[in-house]
Amino acid sequence: MAATNKTDLLTVTSREYDKLRALLSGIDADTALTKREEDTSIKDVIAHRAHWIDLFLGWFHDGQMGKPVHFPAEGYKWNALKRYNASLRTAQADLGWAEAVALLETRHDKLRAFLEASSDEALYGGPMKGARNAWTTGRWAEAAGPSHYRSATRFIRAALRKAA
Repeated sequence: MAATNKTDLLTVTSREYDKLRALLSGIDADTALTKREEDTSIKDVIAHRAHWIDLFLGWFHDGQMGKPVHFPAEGYKWNALKRYNASLRTAQADLGWAEAVALLETRHDKLRAFLEASSDEALYGGPMKGARNAWTTGRWAEAAGPSHYRSATRFIRAALRKAA
């Protein structure tokens, strides 16, 4: 169930991030860089999650400034996510394991700072500006943060089980 207030959103964000970070701490670079299903590595998934936090923060700021908000990104529609994610993996191909983990950490810190600086009203008082749907800013933040952390944790656990 999605959070409906700032306190719950901060709680779920911290909980899911802590689970993911604990899992990442036991993964070496060789394991993280091994390509798996759909030519995706654990490193790719972690770098992807960091990137989507940036996308969310960009969507929010563009909406606040009255600029067009491109979901998921300019030139892409939601039905083109596989193509977008493949291009993202290509763009992040030279990123190492330690760099990907550090990127996730800095982006998580940015997301947390954003949430802490936002009021309940700003997060849940109505649809996010520019989103063209009923989702609140808090719901978009949850999708980019803790929901993505949770799915990354599932992907990594499954990858590690298959590797064992």
